[in-house]
Amino acid sequence: MPSRSPHTSDTALVAFGRAVRSLRAERTMSQEELAHRSGIDRSYLGAIERGEQNSGLLHLVRIAEALGSTLGALMIKAGL
Repeated sequence: MPSRSPHTSDTALVAFGRAVRSLRAERTMSQEELAHRSGIDRSYLGAIERGEQNSGLLHLVRIAEALGSTLGALMIKAGL
């Protein structure tokens, strides 16, 4: 049986992932496009959006910038 990521139930990761997905949808951007603009793999971005990936600061900043936002604004949108 596959083991779950230790971060799967972390509410902060889930909230942040939802905020990324929401803002990406507002920008009518695909996961592929956002991943490309952020310089990360699409599957890695998917894991972030699902709250399964505890990403590093540099990746989070790149995602926010690719969304035309700031990390601070994205954190506020996530309620963090």
